[in-house]
Amino acid sequence: MAQVRLVDVSLSLKASALGERDRLLTVVTPEEGVIRLAAPGARRPGSRLAGAAPLRELRLLVARGRSPLGRVTQLEVRQTFAGLGRRLESLAAAQLLAELTLLLVSQGDPAPAGVELLRLHWQRLDQLIPDGPTLRETVAIAVQGSMHLLASGGLALPTGWCCGDHSPLAPPLGHWDWRCSFFPADGFHRGRQPGAVMVLNASELALLQRLQRPALPRRRADGRLMGPLPVWQRLLRLLRFWIGQHLQRQPRSLGFLEQLAAGPAGTVHSALP
Repeated sequence: MAQVRLVDVSLSLKASALGERDRLLTVVTPEEGVIRLAAPGARRPGSRLAGAAPLRELRLLVARGRSPLGRVTQLEVRQTFAGLGRRLESLAAAQLLAELTLLLVSQGDPAPAGVELLRLHWQRLDQLIPDGPTLRETVAIAVQGSMHLLASGGLALPTGWCCGDHSPLAPPLGHWDWRCSFFPADGFHRGRQPGAVMVLNASELALLQRLQRPALPRRRADGRLMGPLPVWQRLLRLLRFWIGQHLQRQPRSLGFLEQLAAGPAGTVHSALP
């Protein structure tokens, strides 16, 4: 006899076809980490499980029997994050965070912090003004959200100390000749070092260090986001090196977001007609 239980909070990371009418739903929950579920008939028109789609917050009733794959019997959509689909860059950033969660969280491992962080950064992307110049904000949220998820998964960027002598790294703002080198396997080394994949100036490292805080770095005077788009692009590239080194895989959406960020300034990438 199948056991039925309530999954009160879940964020849907991925959905794919299963058979002719069903859908395979991958979600992350605070209690069990990543779990994969069958949603019977979800691809049929008018199905009561049609909400089994990615990038949503769901409340599920799940039945488990002899099959290792649980079966969704009831579904409630708590939040759709509808704004994510308005622009390609917002969608790519949200998918990047979802893919990174899949790489960081294992099946059966509780992930309360990861779920809360993913929801928070999806909400920030969802709330961006659709008609405004949001590309820089989107890339910044993707960079900070990735850093927060990596830290939650035990792979935080070691931005605070030099990997050479383990002394604190305090970038001197205004000293334009100061540099530090980035090595994906070890972290940051003071000065220009041979073999580094990237070299950062003082303001770039200071911005990276501030991203460990809850809020994005903004100017006190007007609340505008700190850092120009090219700097955020460089930080996104730095994350690519770090993720590839420590997870041996790259989220596919990261490359897509990099392409969108590298487009002509002012380009609007509409995702919906």
